[in-house]
Amino acid sequence: MSDLPTFIVHDLVHTRAALSAAVRSGVKVRLLSAPGAAGFAGAGWFVAMVAAARAAEPGAASEAVLDCGREAGLALAAIRAGNEAIRLAAPTRVRARIQAIAAASGCRLLSGRRGPALDLLDATDPERAAALWLARRRGGAR
Repeated sequence: MSDLPTFIVHDLVHTRAALSAAVRSGVKVRLLSAPGAAGFAGAGWFVAMVAAARAAEPGAASEAVLDCGREAGLALAAIRAGNEAIRLAAPTRVRARIQAIAAASGCRLLSGRRGPALDLLDATDPERAAALWLARRRGGAR
């Protein structure tokens, strides 16, 4: 994946907090769902959650990635639901097929190791946690 500051988001509060911190910091961020979220929350849920957060924080630059685990079927459902990017940890042959379908639909397929990310699950104040994490990253600490 890329160098974008990445937040693992679990709900609308987390997603809005990450986008708010992005606006204040003037950086583009990645919104990454929890591992395997496509399987337990659904592809449409993620699209709707991200759209609502972006509407509340229209100045934020972000990439939203739904984690599909190892499930090609979930990846296909995510593409059909209109997700802009998905993460899939499937075997190479499977990923190659999904990549072709994703590309034709304008969806990015990410795989490989996930870089550093701030998981907002246990943050008591997600917006503050996101802002502090971005500030530390800018200061060179990762």
